[in-house]
Amino acid sequence: MKKIILLITVLSLTVMVQAQDFKKDITTAKTSYAANKLEDAHFALQQALSEIDMIIGREVLKLLPPKMDTSSVNSKEDKVSSNVGFAGATVHRSYGKSEKAEVEIISNSPLIATLNTLMNMPMMGGLMRDENNKTVKVQGYKARLEKQAGNEEQATYVLQIPFSSALLTFTVHNSSEKEILKLADTLPLDQIAKLIQ
Repeated sequence: MKKIILLITVLSLTVMVQAQDFKKDITTAKTSYAANKLEDAHFALQQALSEIDMIIGREVLKLLPPKMDTSSVNSKEDKVSSNVGFAGATVHRSYGKSEKAEVEIISNSPLIATLNTLMNMPMMGGLMRDENNKTVKVQGYKARLEKQAGNEEQATYVLQIPFSSALLTFTVHNSSEKEILKLADTLPLDQIAKLIQ
């Protein structure tokens, strides 16, 4: 229980305090390692990496556009969370009063790296294509576009763009294929990729 309380406390601190905690965690990791307390060293390193992932997640939010077509950002719903062990960080942003569009990024995940490898295999790519799924290119990145519900002009579309061990998922409701691809072009994918890879 104490570890959970410690983790929640660390995640709620400011960036400046996080930098101080990062140094403290690295110092703890070094001293624990020197004392052959490997479990403590491992935990301290995980905490330090978690803090870095949170800082990177906040930087990614700064890169995302303040508007998506006519829909403004719902800044109160911006979220960055760290997922120690499973994935680096999850970044979430939504646009519009009824959440017209959403961006979700999972970074630094071994599971995503495996999924991306499978998606890039020619045989798997062919198996994942049907009338509701297809592979597209957005700003030079290979992506998977899925129509989830609705007709051609008013549907929910999900665009998944893999970046080695990270995945950006862009969802637009009440949209068309042409509209989601146009909106996806407003995302600074190269800058996001540099930060999260």
